[in-house]
Amino acid sequence: MNHRRVEQCVEKLCRKGCRAVWSDIDALESGEFLPEIEGLSAAEVDAVIAELKSIMSVYQGNCAAF
Repeated sequence: MNHRRVEQCVEKLCRKGCRAVWSDIDALESGEFLPEIEGLSAAEVDAVIAELKSIMSVYQGNCAAF
């Protein structure tokens, strides 16, 4: 697994904003393709999803910080 590529993908997705990240997590979990994950292995995509969920956990399901 290329951790740098995973990190770069996470950064690209996060730049899209909070609501977009929640939508992207749902899309990735449904097996949809996003341009930001092009070239990643299945394991790397799983790592991206896990990292995004970890980052977004602070928002507790919405985009208002607590």
